[in-house]
Amino acid sequence: MSVPLRTVPSGPFLSIVVPAYNEQEVIGRFIESVRTDIARGGLTWEAIIVDDGSADGTVAIVREAARTDERIRLVEAPHRGKGAAVRQGFLAARGEWVLMADADLSMPWDNLPRFLDAIGRGPDDARAAADIVIGSREAPGAQRTGETWSRRLSGRIFNALVRLFAVPGIRDSQCGYKMLSADAVAALTPRLTVDGFAFDVELLYLARLAGFRIREVGIACHCRQDSRVRVRAGIASAVDVLRVRLKPRAATIPHTIKETR
Repeated sequence: MSVPLRTVPSGPFLSIVVPAYNEQEVIGRFIESVRTDIARGGLTWEAIIVDDGSADGTVAIVREAARTDERIRLVEAPHRGKGAAVRQGFLAARGEWVLMADADLSMPWDNLPRFLDAIGRGPDDARAAADIVIGSREAPGAQRTGETWSRRLSGRIFNALVRLFAVPGIRDSQCGYKMLSADAVAALTPRLTVDGFAFDVELLYLARLAGFRIREVGIACHCRQDSRVRVRAGIASAVDVLRVRLKPRAATIPHTIKETR
């Protein structure tokens, strides 16, 4: 089985890409958790925090952390939405694998081994079983807490729409935790156009067209009560799903697979 790699020789195993918009209340805890919990697992890593035009102290907190730790990197961008911020993070990533994550730590890091198992084990294993692993709040083994019934219902309606129009078989397209091979990031990033929350749908839709292997793993997740996803954003995301499906695409997206032995 081949492994998609687009590595920089001196790059880390894992690049963690975090879109952040007015996250001064949580971003410091996120950075500290990465330093302690990811390091405990023995992985080499970098954390790329992409500020999406925050008006609070997010940038100052990240900049101070980056000043004393070169593994913490700050990318500043104008406010355009989650999708635009993640794309900027993808462009900056240097790792063999790239993990999208949420700044609010809705997924505890002890879920990370589930992602590593899905790609073949970890940083010393050169044989991957998947090119893209998506965390899921609906897959077997998932646990979710702190979520209102209305949020869960709206999420399931949205995911049903996604399965119908864009990505059949995916239970949860919107979980913020997704791990991609560097090859997948390189092939897909230039073709991503959605700036908002439907970015995840476009990413998975294009990955399917390209023939990348996608696996969905159940995770434990705690819903943030002041989540920024509002009704208006949900409606806009639903419209974007239809645009993703109706937009003319090439039949396939070429990508290069390098094999390591």
